[in-house]
Amino acid sequence: MTSEELELTMIEIVALSGDARTKLLNAVKQAKEGDVATARALVEEAQGLLNDAHTAQTDLLTAEARGEVTSPTVLLVHAQDHLMTTMLLRDVIDALMDIYR
Repeated sequence: MTSEELELTMIEIVALSGDARTKLLNAVKQAKEGDVATARALVEEAQGLLNDAHTAQTDLLTAEARGEVTSPTVLLVHAQDHLMTTMLLRDVIDALMDIYR
């Protein structure tokens, strides 16, 4: 994996996680308004984005195992932060969705 590919993968994680976060927050809004079906669909869409982000993260881990990633960058830390906080948000929103049902 070239340094450009590494950078693009990190940016991909940030973008996918950000899109998932937006869908999750919109899901809560829809659930509050009583549209639980739309909220559930948004959560499912967010999960798909998170799956894609996790795949990209796995690509980075594989590259690191091969010795292609030698030191963390601010962008890598930022990407990890976005992914992990969005995954936590998904877990919290799953619990909220149970309340709104």
